[in-house]
Amino acid sequence: MKIKLSILIVAFVFSVDGTLPKRLFLDEDLTYKKYTSAPTDRVISRAEYTEKIQGFWLGQCIANWTGLITEMDKIGGAGKDGKAAGFYTRENWGGPDEPNLWGSNKISDTITFLMASEDSVWGADDDTDIEYIYQHLLYTNQTSILTPEQIRNGWLRHINKEEENYLWVSNQRAFDLMHEGVLPPETSNPERNPYYEMIDAQLTTELFGLFSPGRPDFALKMAHLPIHTTARENAAWISEFYVIMHALAAVADNDLPMEEKLHWMAEEARLHLPQDSYAAKMYDFVKSKYESGATWEETRDALHEKYQVRQEDGYEWSTKDKICKGCFAAGINFGASIISLLYGEGEMKKTIKIGTLCGWDSDNPTATWGGLIGFMIGREGVEKAFGQKFANKFNIHRTRIGFPGDGIDSFENMAKIAVFIIDRVVQEELGGGVDLKENVWFIPQN
Repeated sequence: MKIKLSILIVAFVFSVDGTLPKRLFLDEDLTYKKYTSAPTDRVISRAEYTEKIQGFWLGQCIANWTGLITEMDKIGGAGKDGKAAGFYTRENWGGPDEPNLWGSNKISDTITFLMASEDSVWGADDDTDIEYIYQHLLYTNQTSILTPEQIRNGWLRHINKEEENYLWVSNQRAFDLMHEGVLPPETSNPERNPYYEMIDAQLTTELFGLFSPGRPDFALKMAHLPIHTTARENAAWISEFYVIMHALAAVADNDLPMEEKLHWMAEEARLHLPQDSYAAKMYDFVKSKYESGATWEETRDALHEKYQVRQEDGYEWSTKDKICKGCFAAGINFGASIISLLYGEGEMKKTIKIGTLCGWDSDNPTATWGGLIGFMIGREGVEKAFGQKFANKFNIHRTRIGFPGDGIDSFENMAKIAVFIIDRVVQEELGGGVDLKENVWFIPQN
């Protein structure tokens, strides 16, 4: 695998009157070609996008760590009152955290926001670390589409073989297969990987949507092999749903309230789900309950009853998974995710709260929406929402290995690398251009 140093070239481009230089960051390994824009091109600011990407990483970290408090606390089945597993409700926010599936309660004694202060460092987790690996691989390999070999080599280089290696079920099986010489997408072949419809791919691929601003068609091409490294069928379609939403985030109508923008993005992504899939039917069921005026708790309990208990619409993971009734499955967690999205009403803190209390693999939907809303409001918007400054450093070596600087990175640098990847995508794949004087992308509409 070709590795290059992450060197940032800083240029100063002066305005016409020779005043107020613009500080630009250029990828030394990309030749920026002259481009004549078309009237129909979308124009997106690189500077604003850089700040938004920082908001993505910060929002993901806040939501990921908050959701970890209740991860696998409530996974379905009958509670003492015969109802849905004694699920958490809004009244549990600020109260004691109960033990999870494994009897552990080690993240926090209290269900509340878990945040790294300004003078500390965010730790990587499985909701952020493989996305970080994929970004690193795209940049160091100077490509927009990763090959099977590049993915396998990257996983083997940056993931510990021995436990604790922070891999979920399908990721772990794919990793084991890679050690046997198997390449993606064969690593998600149901005959080799029985966990192909678990949640894993959703955690690792949303970022690909941000690499293709306003162009979900190419975002899906970028994400196809990473998604199919661990997922097939419904799990893959659900992952693609999130990629589409992230790609559309850059072009949502800014005149609309956040809630309406998110609903538009979700409806556009829903069009991609096969009509007869349980993923599509779960989305439609949650939406119908939301529109009926049911509370989020009522909708969550109905989701559990319909899919985990009665196993409707061909959803059989409660039976297939003898350990926890499919608590790791993409399906039930997708339903919970849509609950937090719709009932969160575009408010970051409210969305994270509902996702944290909803149940099952609760850090995953929270991280997804925390990252997406964080991108849409930018880093400053995230800090304003919480009324405080946060840590800007990120320790990828908490869960992964083999990165420079002892694994300590910053959101600014992570965002700049993302912008370099997008420069290449825009110029080489989308047929657009990068205007370094104005610091914008020109992106043709498909």
